[in-house]
Amino acid sequence: MSDNRILVLRADDNVGVAVDGLARGDSVTVGDIHLTASSTVPSGHKIAIRPIATDGAVLKYGQLIGRASRDIQVGDHVHVHNLAMADEARREVGTAAVRADVQAVSMPTFEGYRRADGRWGTRNYIAVLTTVNCSASTARLIADQFRFGRGLEAFDHVDGVIALTHDTGCGLVPSSEGAQLTMRTLRGYADHPNVGGVLVLGLGCEMLQAQTLLNGLDLTKPVETMIIQESGGIRSTVRAGVSAIEKMLPVVDQARRETAPASALVLGLNCGGSDGYSGISANPALGYASDQLVALGGTSILAETPEVFGAEHLLTARATDPTVSARLIERIEWWREYMTRGGGTLDNNPSPGNKAGGLTTILEKSLGAVAKSGTAPLVAVHEYAERVAESGLVFMDTPGYDPVSVTGIVAGGATVVVFTTGRGSVLGSKPSPTIKVATNTAMYERMSEDMDINAGTIVDGKATVEEVGDQILAEILAVASGRPTVSEDLDLGADEFVPWQLGAVT
Repeated sequence: MSDNRILVLRADDNVGVAVDGLARGDSVTVGDIHLTASSTVPSGHKIAIRPIATDGAVLKYGQLIGRASRDIQVGDHVHVHNLAMADEARREVGTAAVRADVQAVSMPTFEGYRRADGRWGTRNYIAVLTTVNCSASTARLIADQFRFGRGLEAFDHVDGVIALTHDTGCGLVPSSEGAQLTMRTLRGYADHPNVGGVLVLGLGCEMLQAQTLLNGLDLTKPVETMIIQESGGIRSTVRAGVSAIEKMLPVVDQARRETAPASALVLGLNCGGSDGYSGISANPALGYASDQLVALGGTSILAETPEVFGAEHLLTARATDPTVSARLIERIEWWREYMTRGGGTLDNNPSPGNKAGGLTTILEKSLGAVAKSGTAPLVAVHEYAERVAESGLVFMDTPGYDPVSVTGIVAGGATVVVFTTGRGSVLGSKPSPTIKVATNTAMYERMSEDMDINAGTIVDGKATVEEVGDQILAEILAVASGRPTVSEDLDLGADEFVPWQLGAVT
């Protein structure tokens, strides 16, 4: 059998990745190594190409992904039964700016919405924002009157009306970390360049008051505030809310798409339902596209702090300033303590689906996840949902849970999100479109109506990382100009608005 059944990613790796899966007894040649699979090795899983003694380093991507929990022989399946986590911090602190390993290309453009503050939007929504869970159902009832374009027939330049609801807002001390985080998220959406009009809906007796959400925001868009307890209850508020949005529509519809430089884009990078191919195909291709955008002067936001743990040295070494490195390390240490308080560790992160797809430890998962960031310098580290104002690659501290992470990224200003998946995650992120990239062809073909791009062609040997990266960048520009993603075709993205909840609730 030819060696294309096993991918060896770096010369010093001692494991390879089974491309199509191997049955027990299958013989494979990898370079000058001849091996026989000692057991079944599923597609995307690891096989030993060199012997590894107990406690020996297991290397993939040329990096440590764990240590052998028992002797591993050539041809053995390497997974949870013989590979253990190794919590060995490796950190390099950048002291000067580094350059992305890409060449700047001529400035491409997209057709976007120029906002009064100088930012550019890729969509033009009216958002119904709730201050508290108690107003969530009312907000949905209002937005549902306009769902699937009802009442919008005369407003071609409005993408829709969305209800962004959540599970908190009361029982929180307003000055607490949790309350401030929730408020920062809501304010980020109210001020988002993809939102052309806002209706803030409160109950009236909650801790997080509607006017507090708007205080200090200089919004140059139609804004209305309604309180259910002051508006006569749910039915009366729904009628008033629908009327308020109907008055907004002609104003919001005045926006027109104009030609904007690609440098005006803010790209969110996220992955979910990862598998053994994520770090080989979709994530490196997205990293290449991100590098191109950064080279043009645009912004990319990497996130999911628990999923850079163990690979943080690849980011700190690229930091433009020691304070940026220190900030990232500080957030990782916060997560260590946070997980300990919750009775877990950061290695709890790989999900059953991740493991079924071939990922064993958080180190392995993180090395693949960080590939989304490409090679660009790391210029800043932000708290969850903080507004991102820098150009270049930045990091945002978010959980690894996909909807929560993407919610923070969008609150920070991402106007387009690219989401890579190996197992087949389904996600939307209104008001920002989500482009979903499959890591392997089998899943892409199985879920083709839920995926936008197939990066499995890289594993199949039909395309290079660079070619798929160029395809992703072209799709970003097309979607930013108005092309709907498959998630938008399915009207996904409102229920996936999930702000991160921290702190005690009284």
